[in-house]
Amino acid sequence: MFVAIDGPGGVGKSTVTKAVVAQARAARIPVHPTREPSDTTLGQLARHGTDEYREMALACLIAADRYQHQEREIRPAVARGDLVVSDRYVASSLVLQVLDGVGRDIVWELNRHADMPDIQVVLNARADVVAQRLSGRGAHSRYEREAGGTERECALFREAARFLMASGVRVLQLDASSAGSEEVARTIVTAIKEMWTRGRS
Repeated sequence: MFVAIDGPGGVGKSTVTKAVVAQARAARIPVHPTREPSDTTLGQLARHGTDEYREMALACLIAADRYQHQEREIRPAVARGDLVVSDRYVASSLVLQVLDGVGRDIVWELNRHADMPDIQVVLNARADVVAQRLSGRGAHSRYEREAGGTERECALFREAARFLMASGVRVLQLDASSAGSEEVARTIVTAIKEMWTRGRS
């Protein structure tokens, strides 16, 4: 089973992802945590190259890392019966690469051959809440440093969720404006358990 967790920078996505992994393990579900960009050489190039690479160059680099990630890590883990939980996946490309000036249809064409998650979590919050959290932890990328970027990113994640649902992906949208990471993670793990149990019955 494959679950991806995406959301705007500062929403608490990585914290929620860690809580999901911990709660799933506590429920005796074998978990393989991962992230995108991946920890491969290609992924590190993408992760640390957002200031150097832009538009189509970055979109293609992210997609290339995704396909390698899928072949070398995601599919093998799913095949051995693990729950794969990825911090970022295609939904983030449908937002960040669009923010970078690449059309959504082009981004989708680059990524539509990737395995879609069994559950795509889109974690969002009010833009003012996200902006406050970002100011507390500091920006991690140029997307987070751009004026007005948080408002656009939150709006584009809502659009990405609708687009993925229309494309047949099971999307779980959650609002983290006031809910804590453990509470949000419990909601996600409940959905995981339901599908996990059905898949093994």
